[in-house]
Amino acid sequence: MVRQVFLKLQKIKLLRHAVSLSLGLMLIFGSHYVSSAALDINYQVYQQPDSEIHVVTIPVHSNHTITPEVAAELTSLEQFASKNNVIAAINGGYFDPQNQKTTSYIIQDTNLVADPRINERLIDNPDLKPYLGKILNRAEFRRYQCGAETRYDITLHSAVVPANCILQDALGAGPQLLPIDTSIAEGFTAYENGKLIRNAIGVDSPNARSAVAITSKGNIILAMVGQKNPNKSGMSLPGLTAFLKDLGAMKAMNLDGGSSSSLYYQGKTYYGRLDREGNKVQRPLKSVLVVQ
Repeated sequence: MVRQVFLKLQKIKLLRHAVSLSLGLMLIFGSHYVSSAALDINYQVYQQPDSEIHVVTIPVHSNHTITPEVAAELTSLEQFASKNNVIAAINGGYFDPQNQKTTSYIIQDTNLVADPRINERLIDNPDLKPYLGKILNRAEFRRYQCGAETRYDITLHSAVVPANCILQDALGAGPQLLPIDTSIAEGFTAYENGKLIRNAIGVDSPNARSAVAITSKGNIILAMVGQKNPNKSGMSLPGLTAFLKDLGAMKAMNLDGGSSSSLYYQGKTYYGRLDREGNKVQRPLKSVLVVQ
């Protein structure tokens, strides 16, 4: 009889411990389900007066990879994320919504799978002729295989691959935000006699934004800035740069923001842009970065 009572008490203790552990995980990760594969990935939401920033951080020593995906036809972020056990994803490079062709370079498994040079609406656009050299040499997020080591970098398309490394994957977008802003060098902005004559992505205006960054420790950051109201909310590029720097970013690259801004994490998709009525804009995409 005493032994039976003792065993019952032990069961109650174990149940209490399990409930406590479950509640603790909910406090750490929020109320949504977190798979065991994502336990080393951090997801946080930062609230600011005019924006809500969703941030996914992938530790440098995790077993996860960050790679680009590209679609022949424009595809929703959820469809990209539905493949191959994707934990997180963020919208990627630039594209022309009319012909659905890329305006950014994308490399997958050492192969060039998206080439802006074959986009006639880009190459034959007379308004862009003065900037084509810069547009075709924009920043890209790279994954190198250096022997047994995987490395990530953000650099211009023309940058030389490090010795003893293979350029495994790359996704172009831009401009590079850190360590310096290369908006002019990448053809996003241009000045003539001190006057701004080109501002392709409204660098100083608040908007929905997205970015990828690398910290001093080598962690990878995916950040998506959501608007809080349809009128002049979100972040400027300088504001996004300062925010990423506060998170410890040493290198950072802007992704195709505005209506494309979107981030997926553990089964839920967050959108950045609001229409005039305050509804979330869900724009199909050409490319994304995925975490597996």
